[in-house]
Amino acid sequence: MNLAGLGVLAVAAGFAIGSIPFGVIVARAFYRCDIRAEGSGNIGAANALRTLGKKGAAGVLMLDALKGAIPVAVLTHTGAPAAIAALGGAAAVLGHCYSPLLRGHGGKGVATSYGAIWALSWPAGVAFTLIWLATLIAVGYASVASMLASALMPFALWFMLGRAGLVYGIASALLIVYKHRENLARLRAGTENPLSFGRTRTTPTDPSGRRTAPQTRRKAR
Repeated sequence: MNLAGLGVLAVAAGFAIGSIPFGVIVARAFYRCDIRAEGSGNIGAANALRTLGKKGAAGVLMLDALKGAIPVAVLTHTGAPAAIAALGGAAAVLGHCYSPLLRGHGGKGVATSYGAIWALSWPAGVAFTLIWLATLIAVGYASVASMLASALMPFALWFMLGRAGLVYGIASALLIVYKHRENLARLRAGTENPLSFGRTRTTPTDPSGRRTAPQTRRKAR
C-alpha cells in the first residue's frame, strides 16, 4: 500500500476508534446514569471523577487513552512512518471530540491525545504527565492543567520526532484549547469547578456553565 492509501486508512481507523464514547458507555453500564447530564456534562475522565468516583474515572481515562494509543501503536508496529502514525492519533482525537455516535458531540480530547503522545514518544508522555500534575497541584483546575500540558507538547514532540511530532502537537493543542473554550469562560467568570479527588455530588450545568436542577442517579451496581 502506498503512503496516500496508508494515510487514508490511518485516518479512517483512528477516527472510528476515537469515536467510541467510553465515558457514556461506562456511566450507563456500571452507574446507570448519563454522564452528560451530570457535573460539567463532559464525557471525559475529569467529569467522571466528579460524578462516578475514582474507579469510574480510572476506567474512562484508560479506555479513552487507549483510543489514541492503539492506532499509533499499530501503525508504528507495521512500519508506518512517524507522520502516518501521528495522523492516526490525530484522527482518534478528532473522533473523540466529534463522535458520530453522539451526533457530532464528544469530549475534549485530552485523554485520547495523552494516549497518542505516549505511543508516539514515551518521554513526551512522561513530560505531559509531570506538567499536568504540577499544574493541577498549583492551580487546582484540570482544565488549566490539560491546556497547558497540551500547549507545551509541540516542543517535546518536535524534539523527539521532528516535524511529524511538531505538527501533531500543534494540531492537537489547538483542538484541545478550542474544546475548552467554555472552561475558559468559566475561569474568567470564577465559576470553574476545581478537581476533587473523590466522589462528590455535583450540580449539573448546561453548556454555558449555568447550574441546572439536580437529577437523581442510581447507585453503581
